[in-house]
Amino acid sequence: MSEQSSLDSNPRRCLGIDYGRARIGLALSDSLGVSAQPLGVLERKNDLQAAEEIRALVQKHEVGRLVVGMPRNMDGSYGPQAQMTQDFMDLLEEQLSSLDDSVELTPWDERLTTMQAERVMIEAGVTRTGRKKKVDQVAATILLQNYLDFLHNQRASSE
Repeated sequence: MSEQSSLDSNPRRCLGIDYGRARIGLALSDSLGVSAQPLGVLERKNDLQAAEEIRALVQKHEVGRLVVGMPRNMDGSYGPQAQMTQDFMDLLEEQLSSLDDSVELTPWDERLTTMQAERVMIEAGVTRTGRKKKVDQVAATILLQNYLDFLHNQRASSE
């Protein structure tokens, strides 16, 4: 499960995905690949339904890359949730294979993104109920922004 894919010299719109059993948080980059914004939360009934809805979002927003949060244990190892996420990524790849434009899938370390999202919302004064509704999309936004920052730093260091 390699988390570093080929680095594009051409930024593309990215869709960040925080995969979960009940909800899937979504975030979208701007067209320059500089910043991430929350896109919403998918209520997950099953993986096929979720993959089909994500496919529709990919087409609607002209996405070139999916950045999928890959859960890891604090020691860097992968657990059962990582395998479920990988299975979902495999299904996404299958769903997206019929599109005219290719869409890359990139797993990205999501350790601590949910905790960061909770902290950000607490500091912003969001109520507990509000946090529960938005934590997944905020986590997806943090995940995607981390990825975009990584790309930016890689480009800057190669210049």
